[in-house]
Amino acid sequence: MKNILVVGGSYFAGKVFVEELKKQDDCAIYVMNRGNRPLNLTGVEELVCDRHTAANIGRLVPTLEWHAVVDFCAYAPEDVEILLQNLTGKVQQYIYFSTCTVYQNSFSLPMNEDSPPITGPLPGPQGDYAYKKWLTEMKLRELCQQRKIACTILRPAFIYGKYNYAPRESYFFDLIKKQEPIVIPSMPQALFTVISVWDVAAITISCLGNKQAFGKAFNLSSTELISYGRLIEVLKKLASGDIKVQKMGIAEIYAKNLPLPFPLTEHLVYSGALAEKTLGCHYLPYEEGMRLTYEHYMEA
Repeated sequence: MKNILVVGGSYFAGKVFVEELKKQDDCAIYVMNRGNRPLNLTGVEELVCDRHTAANIGRLVPTLEWHAVVDFCAYAPEDVEILLQNLTGKVQQYIYFSTCTVYQNSFSLPMNEDSPPITGPLPGPQGDYAYKKWLTEMKLRELCQQRKIACTILRPAFIYGKYNYAPRESYFFDLIKKQEPIVIPSMPQALFTVISVWDVAAITISCLGNKQAFGKAFNLSSTELISYGRLIEVLKKLASGDIKVQKMGIAEIYAKNLPLPFPLTEHLVYSGALAEKTLGCHYLPYEEGMRLTYEHYMEA
């Protein structure tokens, strides 16, 4: 039996990963988090433990041979350092969820795993998020090398799908439900790439114990180019054409402080080709993934 320690795991991508991993009959699943959102899944042992409390990690997490640690919620170098310093039992592989935003903005698109990383915090209220993720990647590589742990880093683009707590696709679904107009930018529109939460789960599972994933970083990103215009095309199909759309200039969108969730002025296009080639993964078509997401939204 493979012991898998999932750190986080009760929100969005982590929750879907645990649900999908449960379908494997050779995994013993342990989920460690603060217990704010219990999973209550049969066959999953939940460990209520704040990762920042070093003493509790050694006291509450069992001493086992860990086939893999899958970390969804490390946001700073000290997060992985505290965990690895206090986790008892041998760890064979550490899978860390970073972000595609660790790359510098570039005119050379799509951005791939060799694109230059950011070198400092970015402007804006969340400007240090990506930089801390990059610093965490580097700290994890260092720690894993010291401890002879196989390290795998996953950098997802915009994730969409069921359980998404970020107001992205649900922002548009809410407007459709309330029969309010959807504002989108006038042309030209920025392009961006996405990945479904189901693909995230499947790729993560494919990395478990996979030597092809050891020591590697992978972008998780579908090859489809999405724009607000493409999003509207898909939404019309989901809602049988019954939506109202209003185009607006970028300056007016900013002036009205409209919370559009995707880029307005810069392309954020990432290549997920390395994961396809190395891991043999296939990305869910955007229209199909959004259909599944909309169905879940309507059932909630």
